[in-house]
Amino acid sequence: MKSNITLLLSLLFFLTTGAISAQAKNAPRSIISTTAIIRKYHDQKELSGMQKGELLELYIERIKVLVKTLPYIALVTKPGVTMSDLGIPDDSDHKKILDNQAVGTTTFLDTTVDFQRKMMPYSDKGNLIAAILFYEGTLKSLHEFNDL
Repeated sequence: MKSNITLLLSLLFFLTTGAISAQAKNAPRSIISTTAIIRKYHDQKELSGMQKGELLELYIERIKVLVKTLPYIALVTKPGVTMSDLGIPDDSDHKKILDNQAVGTTTFLDTTVDFQRKMMPYSDKGNLIAAILFYEGTLKSLHEFNDL
């Protein structure tokens, strides 16, 4: 009797998991990745007090956000906006294009981050700070982009 209950609960679990997974595939996807956000902006004094390893992580994070955002600014500048929100048909062709773009972006970022981790430790700390501030300035300007 216990094995029948266990079997029934296991079957119910797998069916529920499958239904949830199917719903997630059909849910509208954001054009700009929802991970394309900066938690905190910094000033030069704050960055100067950081170790190079911390600066490198900030540098990489900002590159990721820029790469996930800049190609789409003619459509949208913030994560969370879907094709449906913009009036783009949410059909299989458009989903496929968005999926292919996401794969290309991920591949590019993997290569870029690998390069950054191996090469940027040799960079001048001042240049790293200047680059972070430049990237942050660019990201801040995206908030003003819609006002143009």
